[in-house]
Amino acid sequence: MRGKAGLVIGLAVGYVLGTRAGRERYEQIKAQWLKVWNLDPVQEQVGKVKDFAKSQAMALPSTLWEAGVKVVQAAGSKGTPGQKLDAAIKVGKDSQEDVGRAAQTSAQAVKDAVDDAVEDATGQGGA
Repeated sequence: MRGKAGLVIGLAVGYVLGTRAGRERYEQIKAQWLKVWNLDPVQEQVGKVKDFAKSQAMALPSTLWEAGVKVVQAAGSKGTPGQKLDAAIKVGKDSQEDVGRAAQTSAQAVKDAVDDAVEDATGQGGA
């Protein structure tokens, strides 16, 4: 069902952008879209998505911070300068994977929240 909502929105946008009906028809479509957009249920879902996106976005900086701390600790470890550099590089590479996973998880969670909000707003449950 998620794909159907995206398809409908895509078709509507394509029609608006590609129509030759003129400015008057564009204004009619725009007015209808604004009516739907400003409905309380739609705005409630928009608010939920914004809040969720903010919470997910906060997970990424903490992962970045932890990765930075690990690199600094590795660089400050005992050993020769070359060993310290090698340790910092290794930890940096390992941390890169963690940051990448956190970014992908956050992006997917936000996408899922948007899809769920569109389903809730359009009444197209996926059962």
